[in-house]
Amino acid sequence: MPAHPVMSPVLSAPSVAAAVAAPAEAAIAALAGRAAQLRRVAGGGSAVLECFAAVPDPRARRGVRHVLATVLGLCTAAALAGCVTLAEITEWITAADQELLAALGSRRGADGRCVPPHPDTVERVLALLGAQRLADGVGGYLAGKSGIGCVGAPIAGPVVLPAIAVDGKAVRGAIGADGVIPYLLAAATHGESVVIAERLIGVKTNEVPEFAPLLRGLPVAVGGCVFTMDAAHTVRAHARFITEELLAHYVMIVKHNQKTLYERLDALDWAGVPITHQRIETGHGRRERRTIQVMDAPTDLGFPHAAQVFLIERYTTRTVRKRTKGSRKYKKVQVHTAVAVLGVTSLSAREAAPAHLAGYVRGHWSIEVRHEVALVE
Repeated sequence: MPAHPVMSPVLSAPSVAAAVAAPAEAAIAALAGRAAQLRRVAGGGSAVLECFAAVPDPRARRGVRHVLATVLGLCTAAALAGCVTLAEITEWITAADQELLAALGSRRGADGRCVPPHPDTVERVLALLGAQRLADGVGGYLAGKSGIGCVGAPIAGPVVLPAIAVDGKAVRGAIGADGVIPYLLAAATHGESVVIAERLIGVKTNEVPEFAPLLRGLPVAVGGCVFTMDAAHTVRAHARFITEELLAHYVMIVKHNQKTLYERLDALDWAGVPITHQRIETGHGRRERRTIQVMDAPTDLGFPHAAQVFLIERYTTRTVRKRTKGSRKYKKVQVHTAVAVLGVTSLSAREAAPAHLAGYVRGHWSIEVRHEVALVE
């Protein structure tokens, strides 16, 4: 996020208000994006206060009347109630009932009643805090609750390791002060899709250069974990960074952006490799069969720390209703599609079986869908 703008004495009152509101609105957007996860992971009000207690307060200690955790807790409650703008959130907080204010630690006035923070206080706190600092604080708490941490190498045989998906998405329905749609790069756990780190991508860059800074800022150690990502991040620098600096593993999809690597994997004798795992799913008028073939990576592949390569094929049969030309009647027809995906991983056969590799890839696809839905919401 850009730094908080310096307030110049020559600015008019509306200009000052706009300069404060812009970073405050960005912080609200970051908090709203995490509100549902906080409710699911943290639960009650005391746990929400515990989360925000770890966020450093950007204000000077003198004159603080409402603790930061209380202000952010009330903003989270407002976001969960459906408020999406700064004006809606401050209005909701002003009208909050005494039970909620007490539960979230609001101070009491001379008459013993809980006093909500003033709208100006809420706006000023969010503007000073900023979206990135707020996202880092919440991400650190969620990471601790998610159970992600260092794991040892499998010894007895392949096991499912903790996995983290790195995915970037444009925030639909949002637009910055410069007219540009915000673009976020996030790291989320497989399974529960808990976002443990998030980074705003600048307008003059893309998500690839921000990959390493995002993961360097993870609030927990991730040695031994598995990182999944889309094909845009299948680059040698990322493979080295994950394995050598983070001491973790990668599962990468290979497409035409890595032309030499793709052609090399595509030319392998997959016809002679048996299908070692398959999964069939049915429902919603479709039948899907996914298969995976795995072999040891060629020694001269030229990709850092590559241990295995794999081919995933997905065959889908959908039943749709179709009307023939010149007729008003519909009939059911079956539509068949097939998709093939190549990949490379640093996990050896001792560390990951074919079923595990298929699970990591499937888990990342699920994260992409959930991330897209969360951003839309």
